Amino acid sequence: MPLSWNEIRSRALEFSRKWEEEGSERAEAQSFWNDFFAVFGIERKRVAVFEKQVQLARAGEKLRQGRIDAFWKGVLLIEHKSRGQDLDRAFTQATDYFDGIAERDLPRYILVSDFERFRLFDLEGGKQAEFRLADLHKHIKHFAFIAGYRTQVIEPQNPVNVKAAERMGRLHDRLKASGYEGHPLEVLLVRLLFCLFAEDTGIFQPASAFRAWLEEHTAPDGSDLGPQLAQFFQVLNTSEDKRSANLDDQLAAFPYVNGKLFEEMLPIAAFDTAMREALLDCCALDWSAISPAIFGALFQSIMDGKARRNLGAHYTSEENILKLIGPLFLDDLKAEFS
Repeated sequence: MPLSWNEIRSRALEFSRKWEEEGSERAEAQSFWNDFFAVFGIERKRVAVFEKQVQLARAGEKLRQGRIDAFWKGVLLIEHKSRGQDLDRAFTQATDYFDGIAERDLPRYILVSDFERFRLFDLEGGKQAEFRLADLHKHIKHFAFIAGYRTQVIEPQNPVNVKAAERMGRLHDRLKASGYEGHPLEVLLVRLLFCLFAEDTGIFQPASAFRAWLEEHTAPDGSDLGPQLAQFFQVLNTSEDKRSANLDDQLAAFPYVNGKLFEEMLPIAAFDTAMREALLDCCALDWSAISPAIFGALFQSIMDGKARRNLGAHYTSEENILKLIGPLFLDDLKAEFS
């Protein structure tokens, strides 16, 4: 579970006091960011890498190698400067790296800092926030995505719902074409859907934990993905006190999932490179933005290629649900608590 906001604010104050005098980018930048992630109860090395090499390009022409100061795939790119340097130039430098980053790894957020100032850009929401180190605790909720908190925004006919169905549909089609079908295929896809939602809604910590595990613990050709998933599901089905003491630390960090979702033993699917890539493409979506109301229709569309093209016709959006139930009791309830 994410740390409470009170605990995070307290840690942010301590962090600000510790780093109020630092100013050298080269000397202490990595320690600064390790401590920054620790404010949210996150071990930096579990989610982000330092000095990520990328190929800089302009107009399709390769120029030189660049190094991203800190990079969390699909989530956050950090560009750090020494105290007093130009943050506008830091942002431009950060965006220059995009040509060298795979499409599914492009970050939603860019954070630039010179120790004294923070400037955070939300590239999807089109928002920007800037504040000083001493005021970090006052603006800490801008970093809810690091802590593991998500805000559900209700959008009618959100196109991300269709994109999710298309990507999961491609994975379904490849698995079925390989001979993995029927009940085992349905259960496998439901389990994967749960994991995708879990890593973007705070059930798995930190965010993108499932994706990181896939990338770091399975071969690029997909040859061991089936057995690795079988072990992963077994871990989720085992309470923490009954797990092996020799279990890999990254696996051991995943929570016990009560219930019977992961109880049944399934035949092990044989994956290949394209199937592994299809699953990683699914991981690249922000599943916290996908409507829970569409879950049934989403699964139906994954299993039925024709239904994918008509996804919006198969469910009632939250917006319309709220219009219906508001006059029944929600309006009175809101008035009572206001």
